Amino acid sequence: MESPPPLSAEACYRAVVARDARFDGRFHTCVKTTGIYCRPVCPARTPLLANVEFVASAAEAEARGYRPCLRCRPETAPDYSAWRGEVATGGAWRGTANTVSRALQMIDEGALDEGDVERLADRLGVGERHLRRLFRAHLGASPVAVAQTRRVRLAKALLHQTRLPMAEVALASGFGSVRRFNETFQALYGRPPSALRRGAGEEAGAGIELSLSWRPPYAFEALMAALAARGDAVEAGVWSRALDAGIDGTSGRVEVQAGKGPALRVRVEAERLEALPRVLARVRRVFDLGHDPDALMRDLGEDPVLGPRVAARPGLRLPGAWVLDDDAVVPADRWPDPDTEALAEGWRPWRAYAALYLTMDEERPDAKRA
Repeated sequence: MESPPPLSAEACYRAVVARDARFDGRFHTCVKTTGIYCRPVCPARTPLLANVEFVASAAEAEARGYRPCLRCRPETAPDYSAWRGEVATGGAWRGTANTVSRALQMIDEGALDEGDVERLADRLGVGERHLRRLFRAHLGASPVAVAQTRRVRLAKALLHQTRLPMAEVALASGFGSVRRFNETFQALYGRPPSALRRGAGEEAGAGIELSLSWRPPYAFEALMAALAARGDAVEAGVWSRALDAGIDGTSGRVEVQAGKGPALRVRVEAERLEALPRVLARVRRVFDLGHDPDALMRDLGEDPVLGPRVAARPGLRLPGAWVLDDDAVVPADRWPDPDTEALAEGWRPWRAYAALYLTMDEERPDAKRA
């Protein structure tokens, strides 16, 4: 599979002018004259091309000194998996991008809240300096900067969607202290976190309720059926799981159901708020919220075996595992049958999705590839 060409500045600008939702999360627009970075769908007046630059990640934008737009709220954009091994990168998914993908999954679960970059690199089987180089190459930012952006995005969501006290927001989003929480927001937004709370809704009952965005199309009912078939607790359109202190870092419960618009409604009741990033990262993995259906169709749409199947069932997602492992292969690229693995080489890095589509049709992949 050939690598798609990188988005040019002209292509990015056309997406910004059109406010094309297909590019939401694929890149961020940094406005040099204001020092703000935005989503491609930002409703603000479109700046001149000469006054903008485009970056691959929010962490890169912040590393360059830009602050998030308060109007389009970059923290609400759908996750994008280009560096998670779900978009063809001309063979990079075989090594470097795959390593970054695994590192990001660990960071999402709080690996750098509880440890340092050296420990993260050890888990990945690479050197610390090499890991830093990979992050700079793929994301334009260091692992620490990426973790910091993740904390800020979660804190911002908690500020807008809950009435948690500031100290609890700091704790739940992974900041080590309220002082560090306040200093980070002051440096990034030029104001204290309390100033960003306007419009936050009331907390409805016990627990924390948040919305997690997904990129359409999303076959939610099919995914819920797959989760129920594998033995997960699904009742009346609600997926639930009891949290275990030994596995999740807290006792409690998490529930997920369809939300308003392209989002899931997630309720978490946790004894220890520090475990919230880990719980939310696992919800994202179970519900495959980082998946990019457009990239899947682009890469597999012309395949004679999978193209018609993908077109007939757009938006299928992979039910993810709750507990993260340190396996050397990202979930999207795993193939379930070692005997036919060579036949699925042309479907990389989407082999797990290929298996999903083939299994639904109850057809053997070796027969279809022959």
